[in-house]
Amino acid sequence: MSALRPKYITFDCYGTLTRFRMGEMAREIFADRVPAERMDQFVKDFSAYRFDEVLGTWKPYAEVLAAAVERSCRKYRIDFTPAEARSFYDAVPGWGPHPDVAEPLKRVAKEFPLVILSNASDDQIHSNVAKLEAPFHAVFTAQQAQAYKPRLQAFEYMIGQLGCNPEDLLHVSSSPRYDLLSANDIGIRDKVLVARGHEPNIPFWGYHEISDIGGLPGLLGL
Repeated sequence: MSALRPKYITFDCYGTLTRFRMGEMAREIFADRVPAERMDQFVKDFSAYRFDEVLGTWKPYAEVLAAAVERSCRKYRIDFTPAEARSFYDAVPGWGPHPDVAEPLKRVAKEFPLVILSNASDDQIHSNVAKLEAPFHAVFTAQQAQAYKPRLQAFEYMIGQLGCNPEDLLHVSSSPRYDLLSANDIGIRDKVLVARGHEPNIPFWGYHEISDIGGLPGLLGL
């Protein structure tokens, strides 16, 4: 297989590069209200509500999380408090990268411009990006695009800001649902799934698969 040679390598941030801790936090916060035998399903439902909340017109991510927490609590008939929902939002800037990220990312950054397209708000993302330790050419958020992934508007915004064509990109994500299916639809030919076990693999969509970011340099011939 010949090495991939994109103009830009674009990344999802949370889950792919930054260790995403929403599920862990939900287990901690609701341990006293959700029975242990139902907690796995509660976490899945919370994830599903977050996805549903980003499909419409853009609204601040704090509101996305508040609505997802409230809907989860309503389904399980447990108390909801806005302060608990806000704690999810406030925790995000403190999250650091997966242990496999920093070194290969810095190696790749020597040869290719790196870009992030994230569903975060502007006041969250820069702290997380700094913890990745690698230089980024650009960081785009849903707040800037006024649309969340998986909406194509988010990808259109990024492509427009970069002044390139979809086929110029290599998009890297651990989520087929949020990223890779939409990337395919927008015309990004080269895609990479970082198989962190967040979602089922869907090989039909034609992406390369790596187990962690350590596999990325090899796809690029580095």
